Amino acid sequence: MLTTYLYLQINNDSNLHNKFLIFFISFISNTFSAISGGGAGLIQLPALLLSGIPYYQALATHKIATVALGLGGSIRNLKSLKNDIEVINQILFFGTPGVVIGASIVKFLSEQYLYLILGIFSIILAIYSFCKPSLGLNSTEINIKQSLKLRFVIPIFLIGILNGSVSSGTGLLVTILLIKTFKMDFLRAVSSTFFTVGIFWNAIGAFFLSRIGSLPINLLVILIFGSFAGGYFGAHLSKLKGNKLIKKIFTIVCFLVGLSLLIKSINSLK
Repeated sequence: MLTTYLYLQINNDSNLHNKFLIFFISFISNTFSAISGGGAGLIQLPALLLSGIPYYQALATHKIATVALGLGGSIRNLKSLKNDIEVINQILFFGTPGVVIGASIVKFLSEQYLYLILGIFSIILAIYSFCKPSLGLNSTEINIKQSLKLRFVIPIFLIGILNGSVSSGTGLLVTILLIKTFKMDFLRAVSSTFFTVGIFWNAIGAFFLSRIGSLPINLLVILIFGSFAGGYFGAHLSKLKGNKLIKKIFTIVCFLVGLSLLIKSINSLK
């Protein structure tokens, strides 16, 4: 009896420690993600995989948790979204079909090549952001012409496919696309990214991926709390510190996400 009691106590302590660790990882990764516009999967998804969850279930769990991140970030920046309704509608209308396609065909895609492509893109974005000191620091209002819409919606559709099939980096791509196409500053671009990609794209992707198998509810609840808290706190820091902080974090997260994805790609090709 005593042995059984001690075993249960040790096991409970271990479980409590693991739960706290997962919450902490979720909070930290989503705080940085809320500042940079993406990259939560850099830490959060590997943590889920290390806990023994199969890839597709871990990806679905991560995406559901990232919906909470999008909610946390969007609540803090809700006022700034009102001026970009037209752009937000384009992201949802043209990007969502891509997400559905990506989530539907993920089982048939070669993960290592997706990681390779997205990893290279992320590193290029980091270098580009570093070499362009003024990038995303100021916002300019421009007239959205038809030709500009066309240059935006095609990449958004392709990024949507990537979002449905891989874990990390697509929010960063959307953020930089908004800055380059519509001359937004980082704060505006990140706010739009989290409202569209964080909430809607990830919710749709999670729905399709969750049909593959049951999700670990106990971990999911912890991740949702951690993601929401991290998203709100990160958005709060962004408001306080402004575009310079966001740009620095964006560049660092871009590089780390790219490096992580390249390593995954190389390891899977061995």
